[in-house]
Amino acid sequence: MSDATDPWLIVGLGNPGPEYAANRHNVGFMVADLLATRIGGKFKRAQKAQAQVVEGRIGPPGPGSRRVVLAKPMSYMNLSGGPVTALRDFYKVPLDHVVAVHDELDIDYGMLRLKLGGGDNGHNGLKSMTKSMGPDYHRVRFGIGRPPGRMQVADFVLKDFGSVERKELAFLVDRAADAVECLLAEGLERAQSAYNS
Repeated sequence: MSDATDPWLIVGLGNPGPEYAANRHNVGFMVADLLATRIGGKFKRAQKAQAQVVEGRIGPPGPGSRRVVLAKPMSYMNLSGGPVTALRDFYKVPLDHVVAVHDELDIDYGMLRLKLGGGDNGHNGLKSMTKSMGPDYHRVRFGIGRPPGRMQVADFVLKDFGSVERKELAFLVDRAADAVECLLAEGLERAQSAYNS
């Protein structure tokens, strides 16, 4: 079982490359980038995995702060499990200290849901992580809503956020980063009661 000194691995899920940067599917990267800014770090290439990482601490100075590795897999979404497992092994992170931040179709835009374990709900990044490590990691699910009309899911998630969505996006990414910090500092139940909508 994990204890307070074990590091946390916060994984923002997305696709590498500028053409994907503003896609709905890349909201995990957006949250990871903001968390990196908050801890004053810059992403750099990991030595042991196909990923970019930032190491630092989240939370107030002293015993309340948590050692974290922020990660963005550079393998494309559907292969995320390999880099995440390699990072987990390298940093010796217990599975219940892994947090995946990802887009979620079955939640309205901007809503958050935090949970531990569960299915992948058709999300290829989660599917790959679960295949590599099992399902018992935390998820911070960022709602993007369902595609309009007959638009295919794959087309929808690989499109940029719409102009109306973009007006709120920075605030919502900020709130998702707050939720990650709350999860680490105060535990899942407190974070759920504060941020699940």
